[in-house]
Amino acid sequence: MILVTGSGGNVGGALVARLRASEIPFRAAYHSPEAAREAAASGIDAVVLEMADSATVRAAMDGVSRVFLLGAMSPVQTQNEVNVVEAALSAGVEHIVKQSLWRADEELTPIARLHRPVERMLEESEVDWTFLRANFYMQTFSRNWAESIRSANTFGSPLIRGPIAFVDVTDVAEVAFRALTEDGHAGKAYPLTGPEALTYEQAASVLSEVLGRPITYQGMSNEQALSVLPQFGVPDFEARALVEVCNVYLDEGVQTVTGTVEEIIGRPPTSFREFAVAHRDLFG
Repeated sequence: MILVTGSGGNVGGALVARLRASEIPFRAAYHSPEAAREAAASGIDAVVLEMADSATVRAAMDGVSRVFLLGAMSPVQTQNEVNVVEAALSAGVEHIVKQSLWRADEELTPIARLHRPVERMLEESEVDWTFLRANFYMQTFSRNWAESIRSANTFGSPLIRGPIAFVDVTDVAEVAFRALTEDGHAGKAYPLTGPEALTYEQAASVLSEVLGRPITYQGMSNEQALSVLPQFGVPDFEARALVEVCNVYLDEGVQTVTGTVEEIIGRPPTSFREFAVAHRDLFG
């Protein structure tokens, strides 16, 4: 039995779909009771899991041997994930696959500093672990920027000038699936990227070609970002963390392309053009 935390998120949702298609026993944990009810109505073994509530965490662990671990980003993310690890260790879980992020071990950004203490805890435990250190997600375009691309032919973020080796969450989920269902992944920290590194301007050019109209990127100053992001419902903590991430990687640091995805799943990772074509309808 595999427990998937964060089942309502990018990678967790894709992993749930992959596990369901494989007919491997799994339990999907959701923060939202409504999402859990909808999943259960579709035939999924679904539970409500509030990481700060030890009772819901222990209940979700019943009969579980492997865990996909991902908490929502917040000031208490580290403690929430620690709570899940402690419950998993008490329940005799054999393997924890932790969704982490690019260069988390270097603790260069606030988000990395949320993840790294949990990685360290797992490294020092007796449980098998695997870390998925993914680069920026392509799905930021389809989840966060689709409306502005559709209505205004533009998208914006705190400024990053350098190239980024964007990765598709479905590829990350496939790596997670392999790590949870195959041997040979224990003790591995996997840096996950797509097949190429693109600047945001280059990504805009690809979108322009695919959509048949000019799409532009607007890089925001720190002050602009901290003013604009909350207007779109981004919490202050998350907005400030995102700005710092973009400052750290302003010109370089996220451009390295790895062959890890292809090595693990046996096919090349999704390119940004393939992603854009697949999501063309979202962008209008």
